[in-house]
Amino acid sequence: MTDAAVAPLVLVSGPEDMLVERAVASVITRAKASGADVIRVEAVGYEPGSLILHASPSLFGGTKCIVVKGLHESPDELQVDLLSLLGAPLEDVSLVVTHGGGMKGKKVLDTLKKQHAQLVECPAVKSDRDKSDFVMKEFAQARRRITSDGVRALVEAVGRDLRELAAACSQLIADTEGTVDDSMVDTYHGGKVEATGFRVADAAVAGQAGEALRLLRHAIATGLDPVPIVAVLASQLRQLIKVGSAGRGSSAQLAKNLSLAPWQVDRARRAVAHWSPEGLAVAVQAVAAADFEVKGGGRDPVYAVERAILTITRARAMA
Repeated sequence: MTDAAVAPLVLVSGPEDMLVERAVASVITRAKASGADVIRVEAVGYEPGSLILHASPSLFGGTKCIVVKGLHESPDELQVDLLSLLGAPLEDVSLVVTHGGGMKGKKVLDTLKKQHAQLVECPAVKSDRDKSDFVMKEFAQARRRITSDGVRALVEAVGRDLRELAAACSQLIADTEGTVDDSMVDTYHGGKVEATGFRVADAAVAGQAGEALRLLRHAIATGLDPVPIVAVLASQLRQLIKVGSAGRGSSAQLAKNLSLAPWQVDRARRAVAHWSPEGLAVAVQAVAAADFEVKGGGRDPVYAVERAILTITRARAMA
C-alpha cells in the first residue's frame, strides 16, 4: 500500500462502542488526509461479493480504505470474502475490521493477527476504576492534569454513560486552564441528578442525617428516582466493607485487588474508621429493606429511602 499514514490491515477489537467509533474515525481521518477513498461495509445486510468489488483496482487509480464494521455479526458470506481478500496481497487498499467480541469470525480474526494487523483494543469500560482510568487518560493525552478528587467528582456526576463522560472531559479541557479539581467539575456538572445521588450517600455514610435528607429531597425534586439512590447507598456500604476487611496496603494495590478506583479506596478508608462491624450490618440491612420497598414492595418509596438514611446515620454512631 502506498499510503503510509494508515496500516494495510487494522483490527479494532472490543465491545466498547464509543471507543470503537473513535478508533475508526481516527483511521478514516488519516486515510482521507492522504487522499484515500473511504468505503464503509456493514456486516448486517452484507451483499455477497461486494467486498471483493470494492477492493478491485479503480480505472482512475488511487488508494482505498475499506472499513468493515461488525465482524462479530457477520454472515458467512462476508467472512468468506474477507478470507479471500486476505489470501492475496492488498494493492493500494487498507482494510479496517471491527469486532465486538465472541467467537463469530474467529478464522478472520486469526488470519488478521497472523498477518500482523495493527491491533486497537477497545475493552469495556464499566467499573468506576475503568472510568477513572479513562478520565485520567483523556486528560493525559491533552497534557492537562486533573486531581483525584476531580476524577471522582466527574465519574460520579456523569459516569453512567461513557459518551457523556468523554464529552465532559473535552468540555473541561477546552473551557478551563490549569489543574482541574472537584470544584471546577462541580461548577460544570454538580447539578446533575446523578451527582446529587452520590452526595446523598456520602452524607448518610458520614452520619449527617439532616444534610442527607435535604439532598434526598432535592434529588427527588429534580427528577432522580429513589431506586438509583438506594443502589448508590448499597454500593457505598459495600465499599466500606471491602476496604475495611482488606487489610493494609497502598491505595493503588488495594484498588487493583478490589476492582475499585484508588480514590474510592481512600474515601472508604476515611469513612470506615468511624464505623463498627455491628453498625455496618445494621446499615446493610436497612438498605436491603429499602431496596425491596422502592422496587414495588412498599407504598411510599421516598419514605423508605428516608427511613434507610436515618437508620444508616444512627448505625454509624454504634460503638
